[in-house]
Amino acid sequence: MPGTSHVQDAPLMDADALEQRLRAIGAARYHNLHPFHEMLHGGQLNKGQVQAWALNRYYYQSSIPIKDAVVLSRFRDRQTRVEWRHRIEDHDGDAGSEGGIERWLQLTTGLGLDAAYVESTQGILPATRFAVDAYVHFVGRQPPLEAIASSLTELFAPSIHEQRIAGMLKHYDFINPSVMTYFQRRLEQAPRDANFALDYVRTHATTPEAREAVCQALIFKTNVLWVQLDALYHAYVTGFPPPGAFIPRGMES
Repeated sequence: MPGTSHVQDAPLMDADALEQRLRAIGAARYHNLHPFHEMLHGGQLNKGQVQAWALNRYYYQSSIPIKDAVVLSRFRDRQTRVEWRHRIEDHDGDAGSEGGIERWLQLTTGLGLDAAYVESTQGILPATRFAVDAYVHFVGRQPPLEAIASSLTELFAPSIHEQRIAGMLKHYDFINPSVMTYFQRRLEQAPRDANFALDYVRTHATTPEAREAVCQALIFKTNVLWVQLDALYHAYVTGFPPPGAFIPRGMES
């Protein structure tokens, strides 16, 4: 991408060069740059469009613990499994405590969507399903190092959560703090997870080829996130939802 070619062409001779490249990838490719997110955070969407975003994003959120269970299964090293398994609890919750999926359902319910409909995933866009399923398949198919590397979008997540909390509370009268608890909780969880993954790839990617594979895994993940917003924009901003997709009130033909 413009402005990053000199970084991308540099040989990845050590862990510092790897981290520099990873951060450059995030700066150029993270989905906070997508026009749909700019509209979401800037108050330029209507309620139906926000509903469509939350509905589709549920499929991603509810697939994260499945993805993490697959990652965990790739490691015979107990310490890595112990460190990774809290991610599943973060999203699924535990006895007597809610997790991220439940907090996301608080958001969709607060937006006026029926929880059973959201959980059924019947109304999501085909591109959402294809992209998220591809991510789950990726972590099971690629080497374990790349499976962990694909989670490194969490390095850039806190800033987008802060923008989302501030922007949506400011611009939408149908949003209140009680339905934004998912993002507030991730402000604490994402840096912890990202730091472990970054330390892991810095330590275990010991050759230029392995470091390049780590970077390609992160690029793959940014594409997974970006294409979901492409689909949302085409369906609900341009106005071409595919057959079977959720149709917000007022968009019916």
